[in-house]
Amino acid sequence: MTESVGKKVLVAMSGGVDSSVTAALLQERGYEVIGVTMQLYEPRHAPVGGKTCCSLTDVMDAGRVAKRLGIPFEVLDLRDKFKEMVIDDFVREYAAGRTPNPCARCNERIKFGALLEMASSFGADLLATGHYARIEKDAAGAYQLLKGLDQRKDQSYFLFAMNADQLSRTILPIGSMEKHEVRQLAERYNLPTAQKQESQEICFIPDNDYVRFLEENGVHPEPGEIVTSTGKKVGVHNGVHQFTVGQRRGLGIAWAEPLYVLAIDRDNAVVTVGPRHELTCGGLVAGNTTWTGTAPESFHGTCSIRYRQKPVPCEAALEADGKLRVKFETPQGGVTPGQAVVLYDGDRVVGGGWIEAGTP
Repeated sequence: MTESVGKKVLVAMSGGVDSSVTAALLQERGYEVIGVTMQLYEPRHAPVGGKTCCSLTDVMDAGRVAKRLGIPFEVLDLRDKFKEMVIDDFVREYAAGRTPNPCARCNERIKFGALLEMASSFGADLLATGHYARIEKDAAGAYQLLKGLDQRKDQSYFLFAMNADQLSRTILPIGSMEKHEVRQLAERYNLPTAQKQESQEICFIPDNDYVRFLEENGVHPEPGEIVTSTGKKVGVHNGVHQFTVGQRRGLGIAWAEPLYVLAIDRDNAVVTVGPRHELTCGGLVAGNTTWTGTAPESFHGTCSIRYRQKPVPCEAALEADGKLRVKFETPQGGVTPGQAVVLYDGDRVVGGGWIEAGTP
């Protein structure tokens, strides 16, 4: 504890139980804790009693926890940055026929980007969050990102873009805990969020109506065709933004067997569908890669292509143009352009990139 006494840490408080316990734990460990809640968007269409995130209720809950702990608390207006870096990106990606991951983008650009840069203005060198992931030093003194101990809650997938400097300035206190332990601590600390339910939908689309949100934000419906992989027309659609690779429901096609979205051609407004076995890919190509250390020339380990997917064995290599080419040991379904592929060496995050296409 002596190393932490007097050290200032900025704690990102979402109003949920995880970040509340994070603040309480660090205070108990001797840190000088400053709580901040980010105002990221103007909530609309939020269902009554829904599982919210970043709503006015969440801001108030974070403030109540800060008051309970007796720590300074501020609300930071980051709505402009969030719109520019996350929402606008989300809209552009869907309009282009890709399926974005706004949670990963928010962590990369807002929490461990803009917010971490603001820590010094509070006199703090460190930032803490309630993510279920771990940061540890290896034998050489380099900071490494590891999976959370609770495999059911592990959020390392969302944090893959963190670099060495960001890792060195970040604390993730609950990453070595199980969720039930966090709840027990919240009860022990008598925190008002101890029994609060978790948010599950994208924070800025709490009613989960993606299509409405996209069209309200400038995506115009453009009719097109739905075809099979052989080119046979089987239906029509009113915009590629209504689809994502791997989607089965809502296609509006009567067929002898279930059909899935295989590919989306934005330029020609064509959605290709087919049976489940046509959805599998032997590998993928990803761009905009980031690495926690030196980028490996070749890699043998495991990877995840979506959140909460159990990592699968793979090998990967960086091409001369900087693209990451991944080959699965066993073909995988649902390789989705716009999502992230994250490489793991055991529990350690090696790096990752943004999926551009599946490969045979």
